[in-house]
Amino acid sequence: MKNIFLLGATGSIGKSALEVIGANSTKFSLAGIAYNKNHKAADEIITKYHPRLIFSQAIEEKKHGKEAAVKLLNRLIASKKIDIVISGISGISGLESTFQAVKSGKYILLANKESVVAGGDILIPLARKSGAKIIPIDSEHNAINQCIYGSKKNLEEITKVTITASGGPFISSALKNLANVTLKEALQHPTWKMGKKITIDSATLVNKCLELIEAAYLFNLKSSQLDVIIHPQSIVHSLVTYKDGSTIAQLSNPSMTIPIANALGGILNKRLTINFDELFTRGTTLTFKKLPSDRRQSFNLAYEVINKKGNAGAVFNAANEIAVKGFIDGKIKFLEIYRVIQETMDYVPWSKISNLKDIYYFDNYARKYALKVLKSLS
Repeated sequence: MKNIFLLGATGSIGKSALEVIGANSTKFSLAGIAYNKNHKAADEIITKYHPRLIFSQAIEEKKHGKEAAVKLLNRLIASKKIDIVISGISGISGLESTFQAVKSGKYILLANKESVVAGGDILIPLARKSGAKIIPIDSEHNAINQCIYGSKKNLEEITKVTITASGGPFISSALKNLANVTLKEALQHPTWKMGKKITIDSATLVNKCLELIEAAYLFNLKSSQLDVIIHPQSIVHSLVTYKDGSTIAQLSNPSMTIPIANALGGILNKRLTINFDELFTRGTTLTFKKLPSDRRQSFNLAYEVINKKGNAGAVFNAANEIAVKGFIDGKIKFLEIYRVIQETMDYVPWSKISNLKDIYYFDNYARKYALKVLKSLS
């Protein structure tokens, strides 16, 4: 029996993880949960799964302050009673807990791509040192993991990794025609049901930029080995092309339970049984097309981050988080998200990073400047 600590238990990733855990209760136990302030949803989880370790960010911060709350959560994650940490926290707020899980040498099922984007220079070497296993549960990175059979040897034989993108709600429109799209329109994702922030990232395609950066770190890939292709059906999640011309793809219906089940099953060296919809029962057609040229600018920034490393990922992520919040709050227009990111990247100087303090320093630095850009546009 493997004991799981679930970060972001009341969110969409948490819900999918609980479904997999519930279907495999003889193999996995929900030993602990962490959430912010959705107490009703947390109570339902506690009643059904009986976790022994329970952490509410909102409650602990109110009682003891932010610093004490972070220390408590770190102790829970590092507990010897925990074998697996599932990180379903969105944004840079998941960095500290991801770092702690890696430091303690556990299995980490990671959906918090921002941790790797901002802190890959630290997290990946730390995982090698501590023996931690970072297993991606974003559908795209989990697909890559399956296509390379989890073998480092296969990485030497790869010529290209292609991540698919549904394209979001606006992929059929020229970028110049999106100046006045509304928040409601931007939140109408055609295939996935997700939180607001990641849904807007999908609409801008910045989510794919973040995924390219994460893939570079997780699989030790060069920018020249990474590409994106538009695939509206969201059934093929990634493709890996080898030097003999063979391309291997992973296919499944768009559901987070599948990559989570695959990641948990990998720990036990066998696939888990879950409920799923079979492919092609409705006569689905798979289509693919190149990324439109007018969407290339933000991807060029992503490749720049991959090549530079250091603080570049933290700056890119921070600027995007500020810009997306500004759009959600009605302070800037949709296309101005790109401008906030570009101007912040141009302004903040490049630097190496060597610890968490460095990441938070440049994250804060970038946020302050991004807010200046945002206010100038408001």
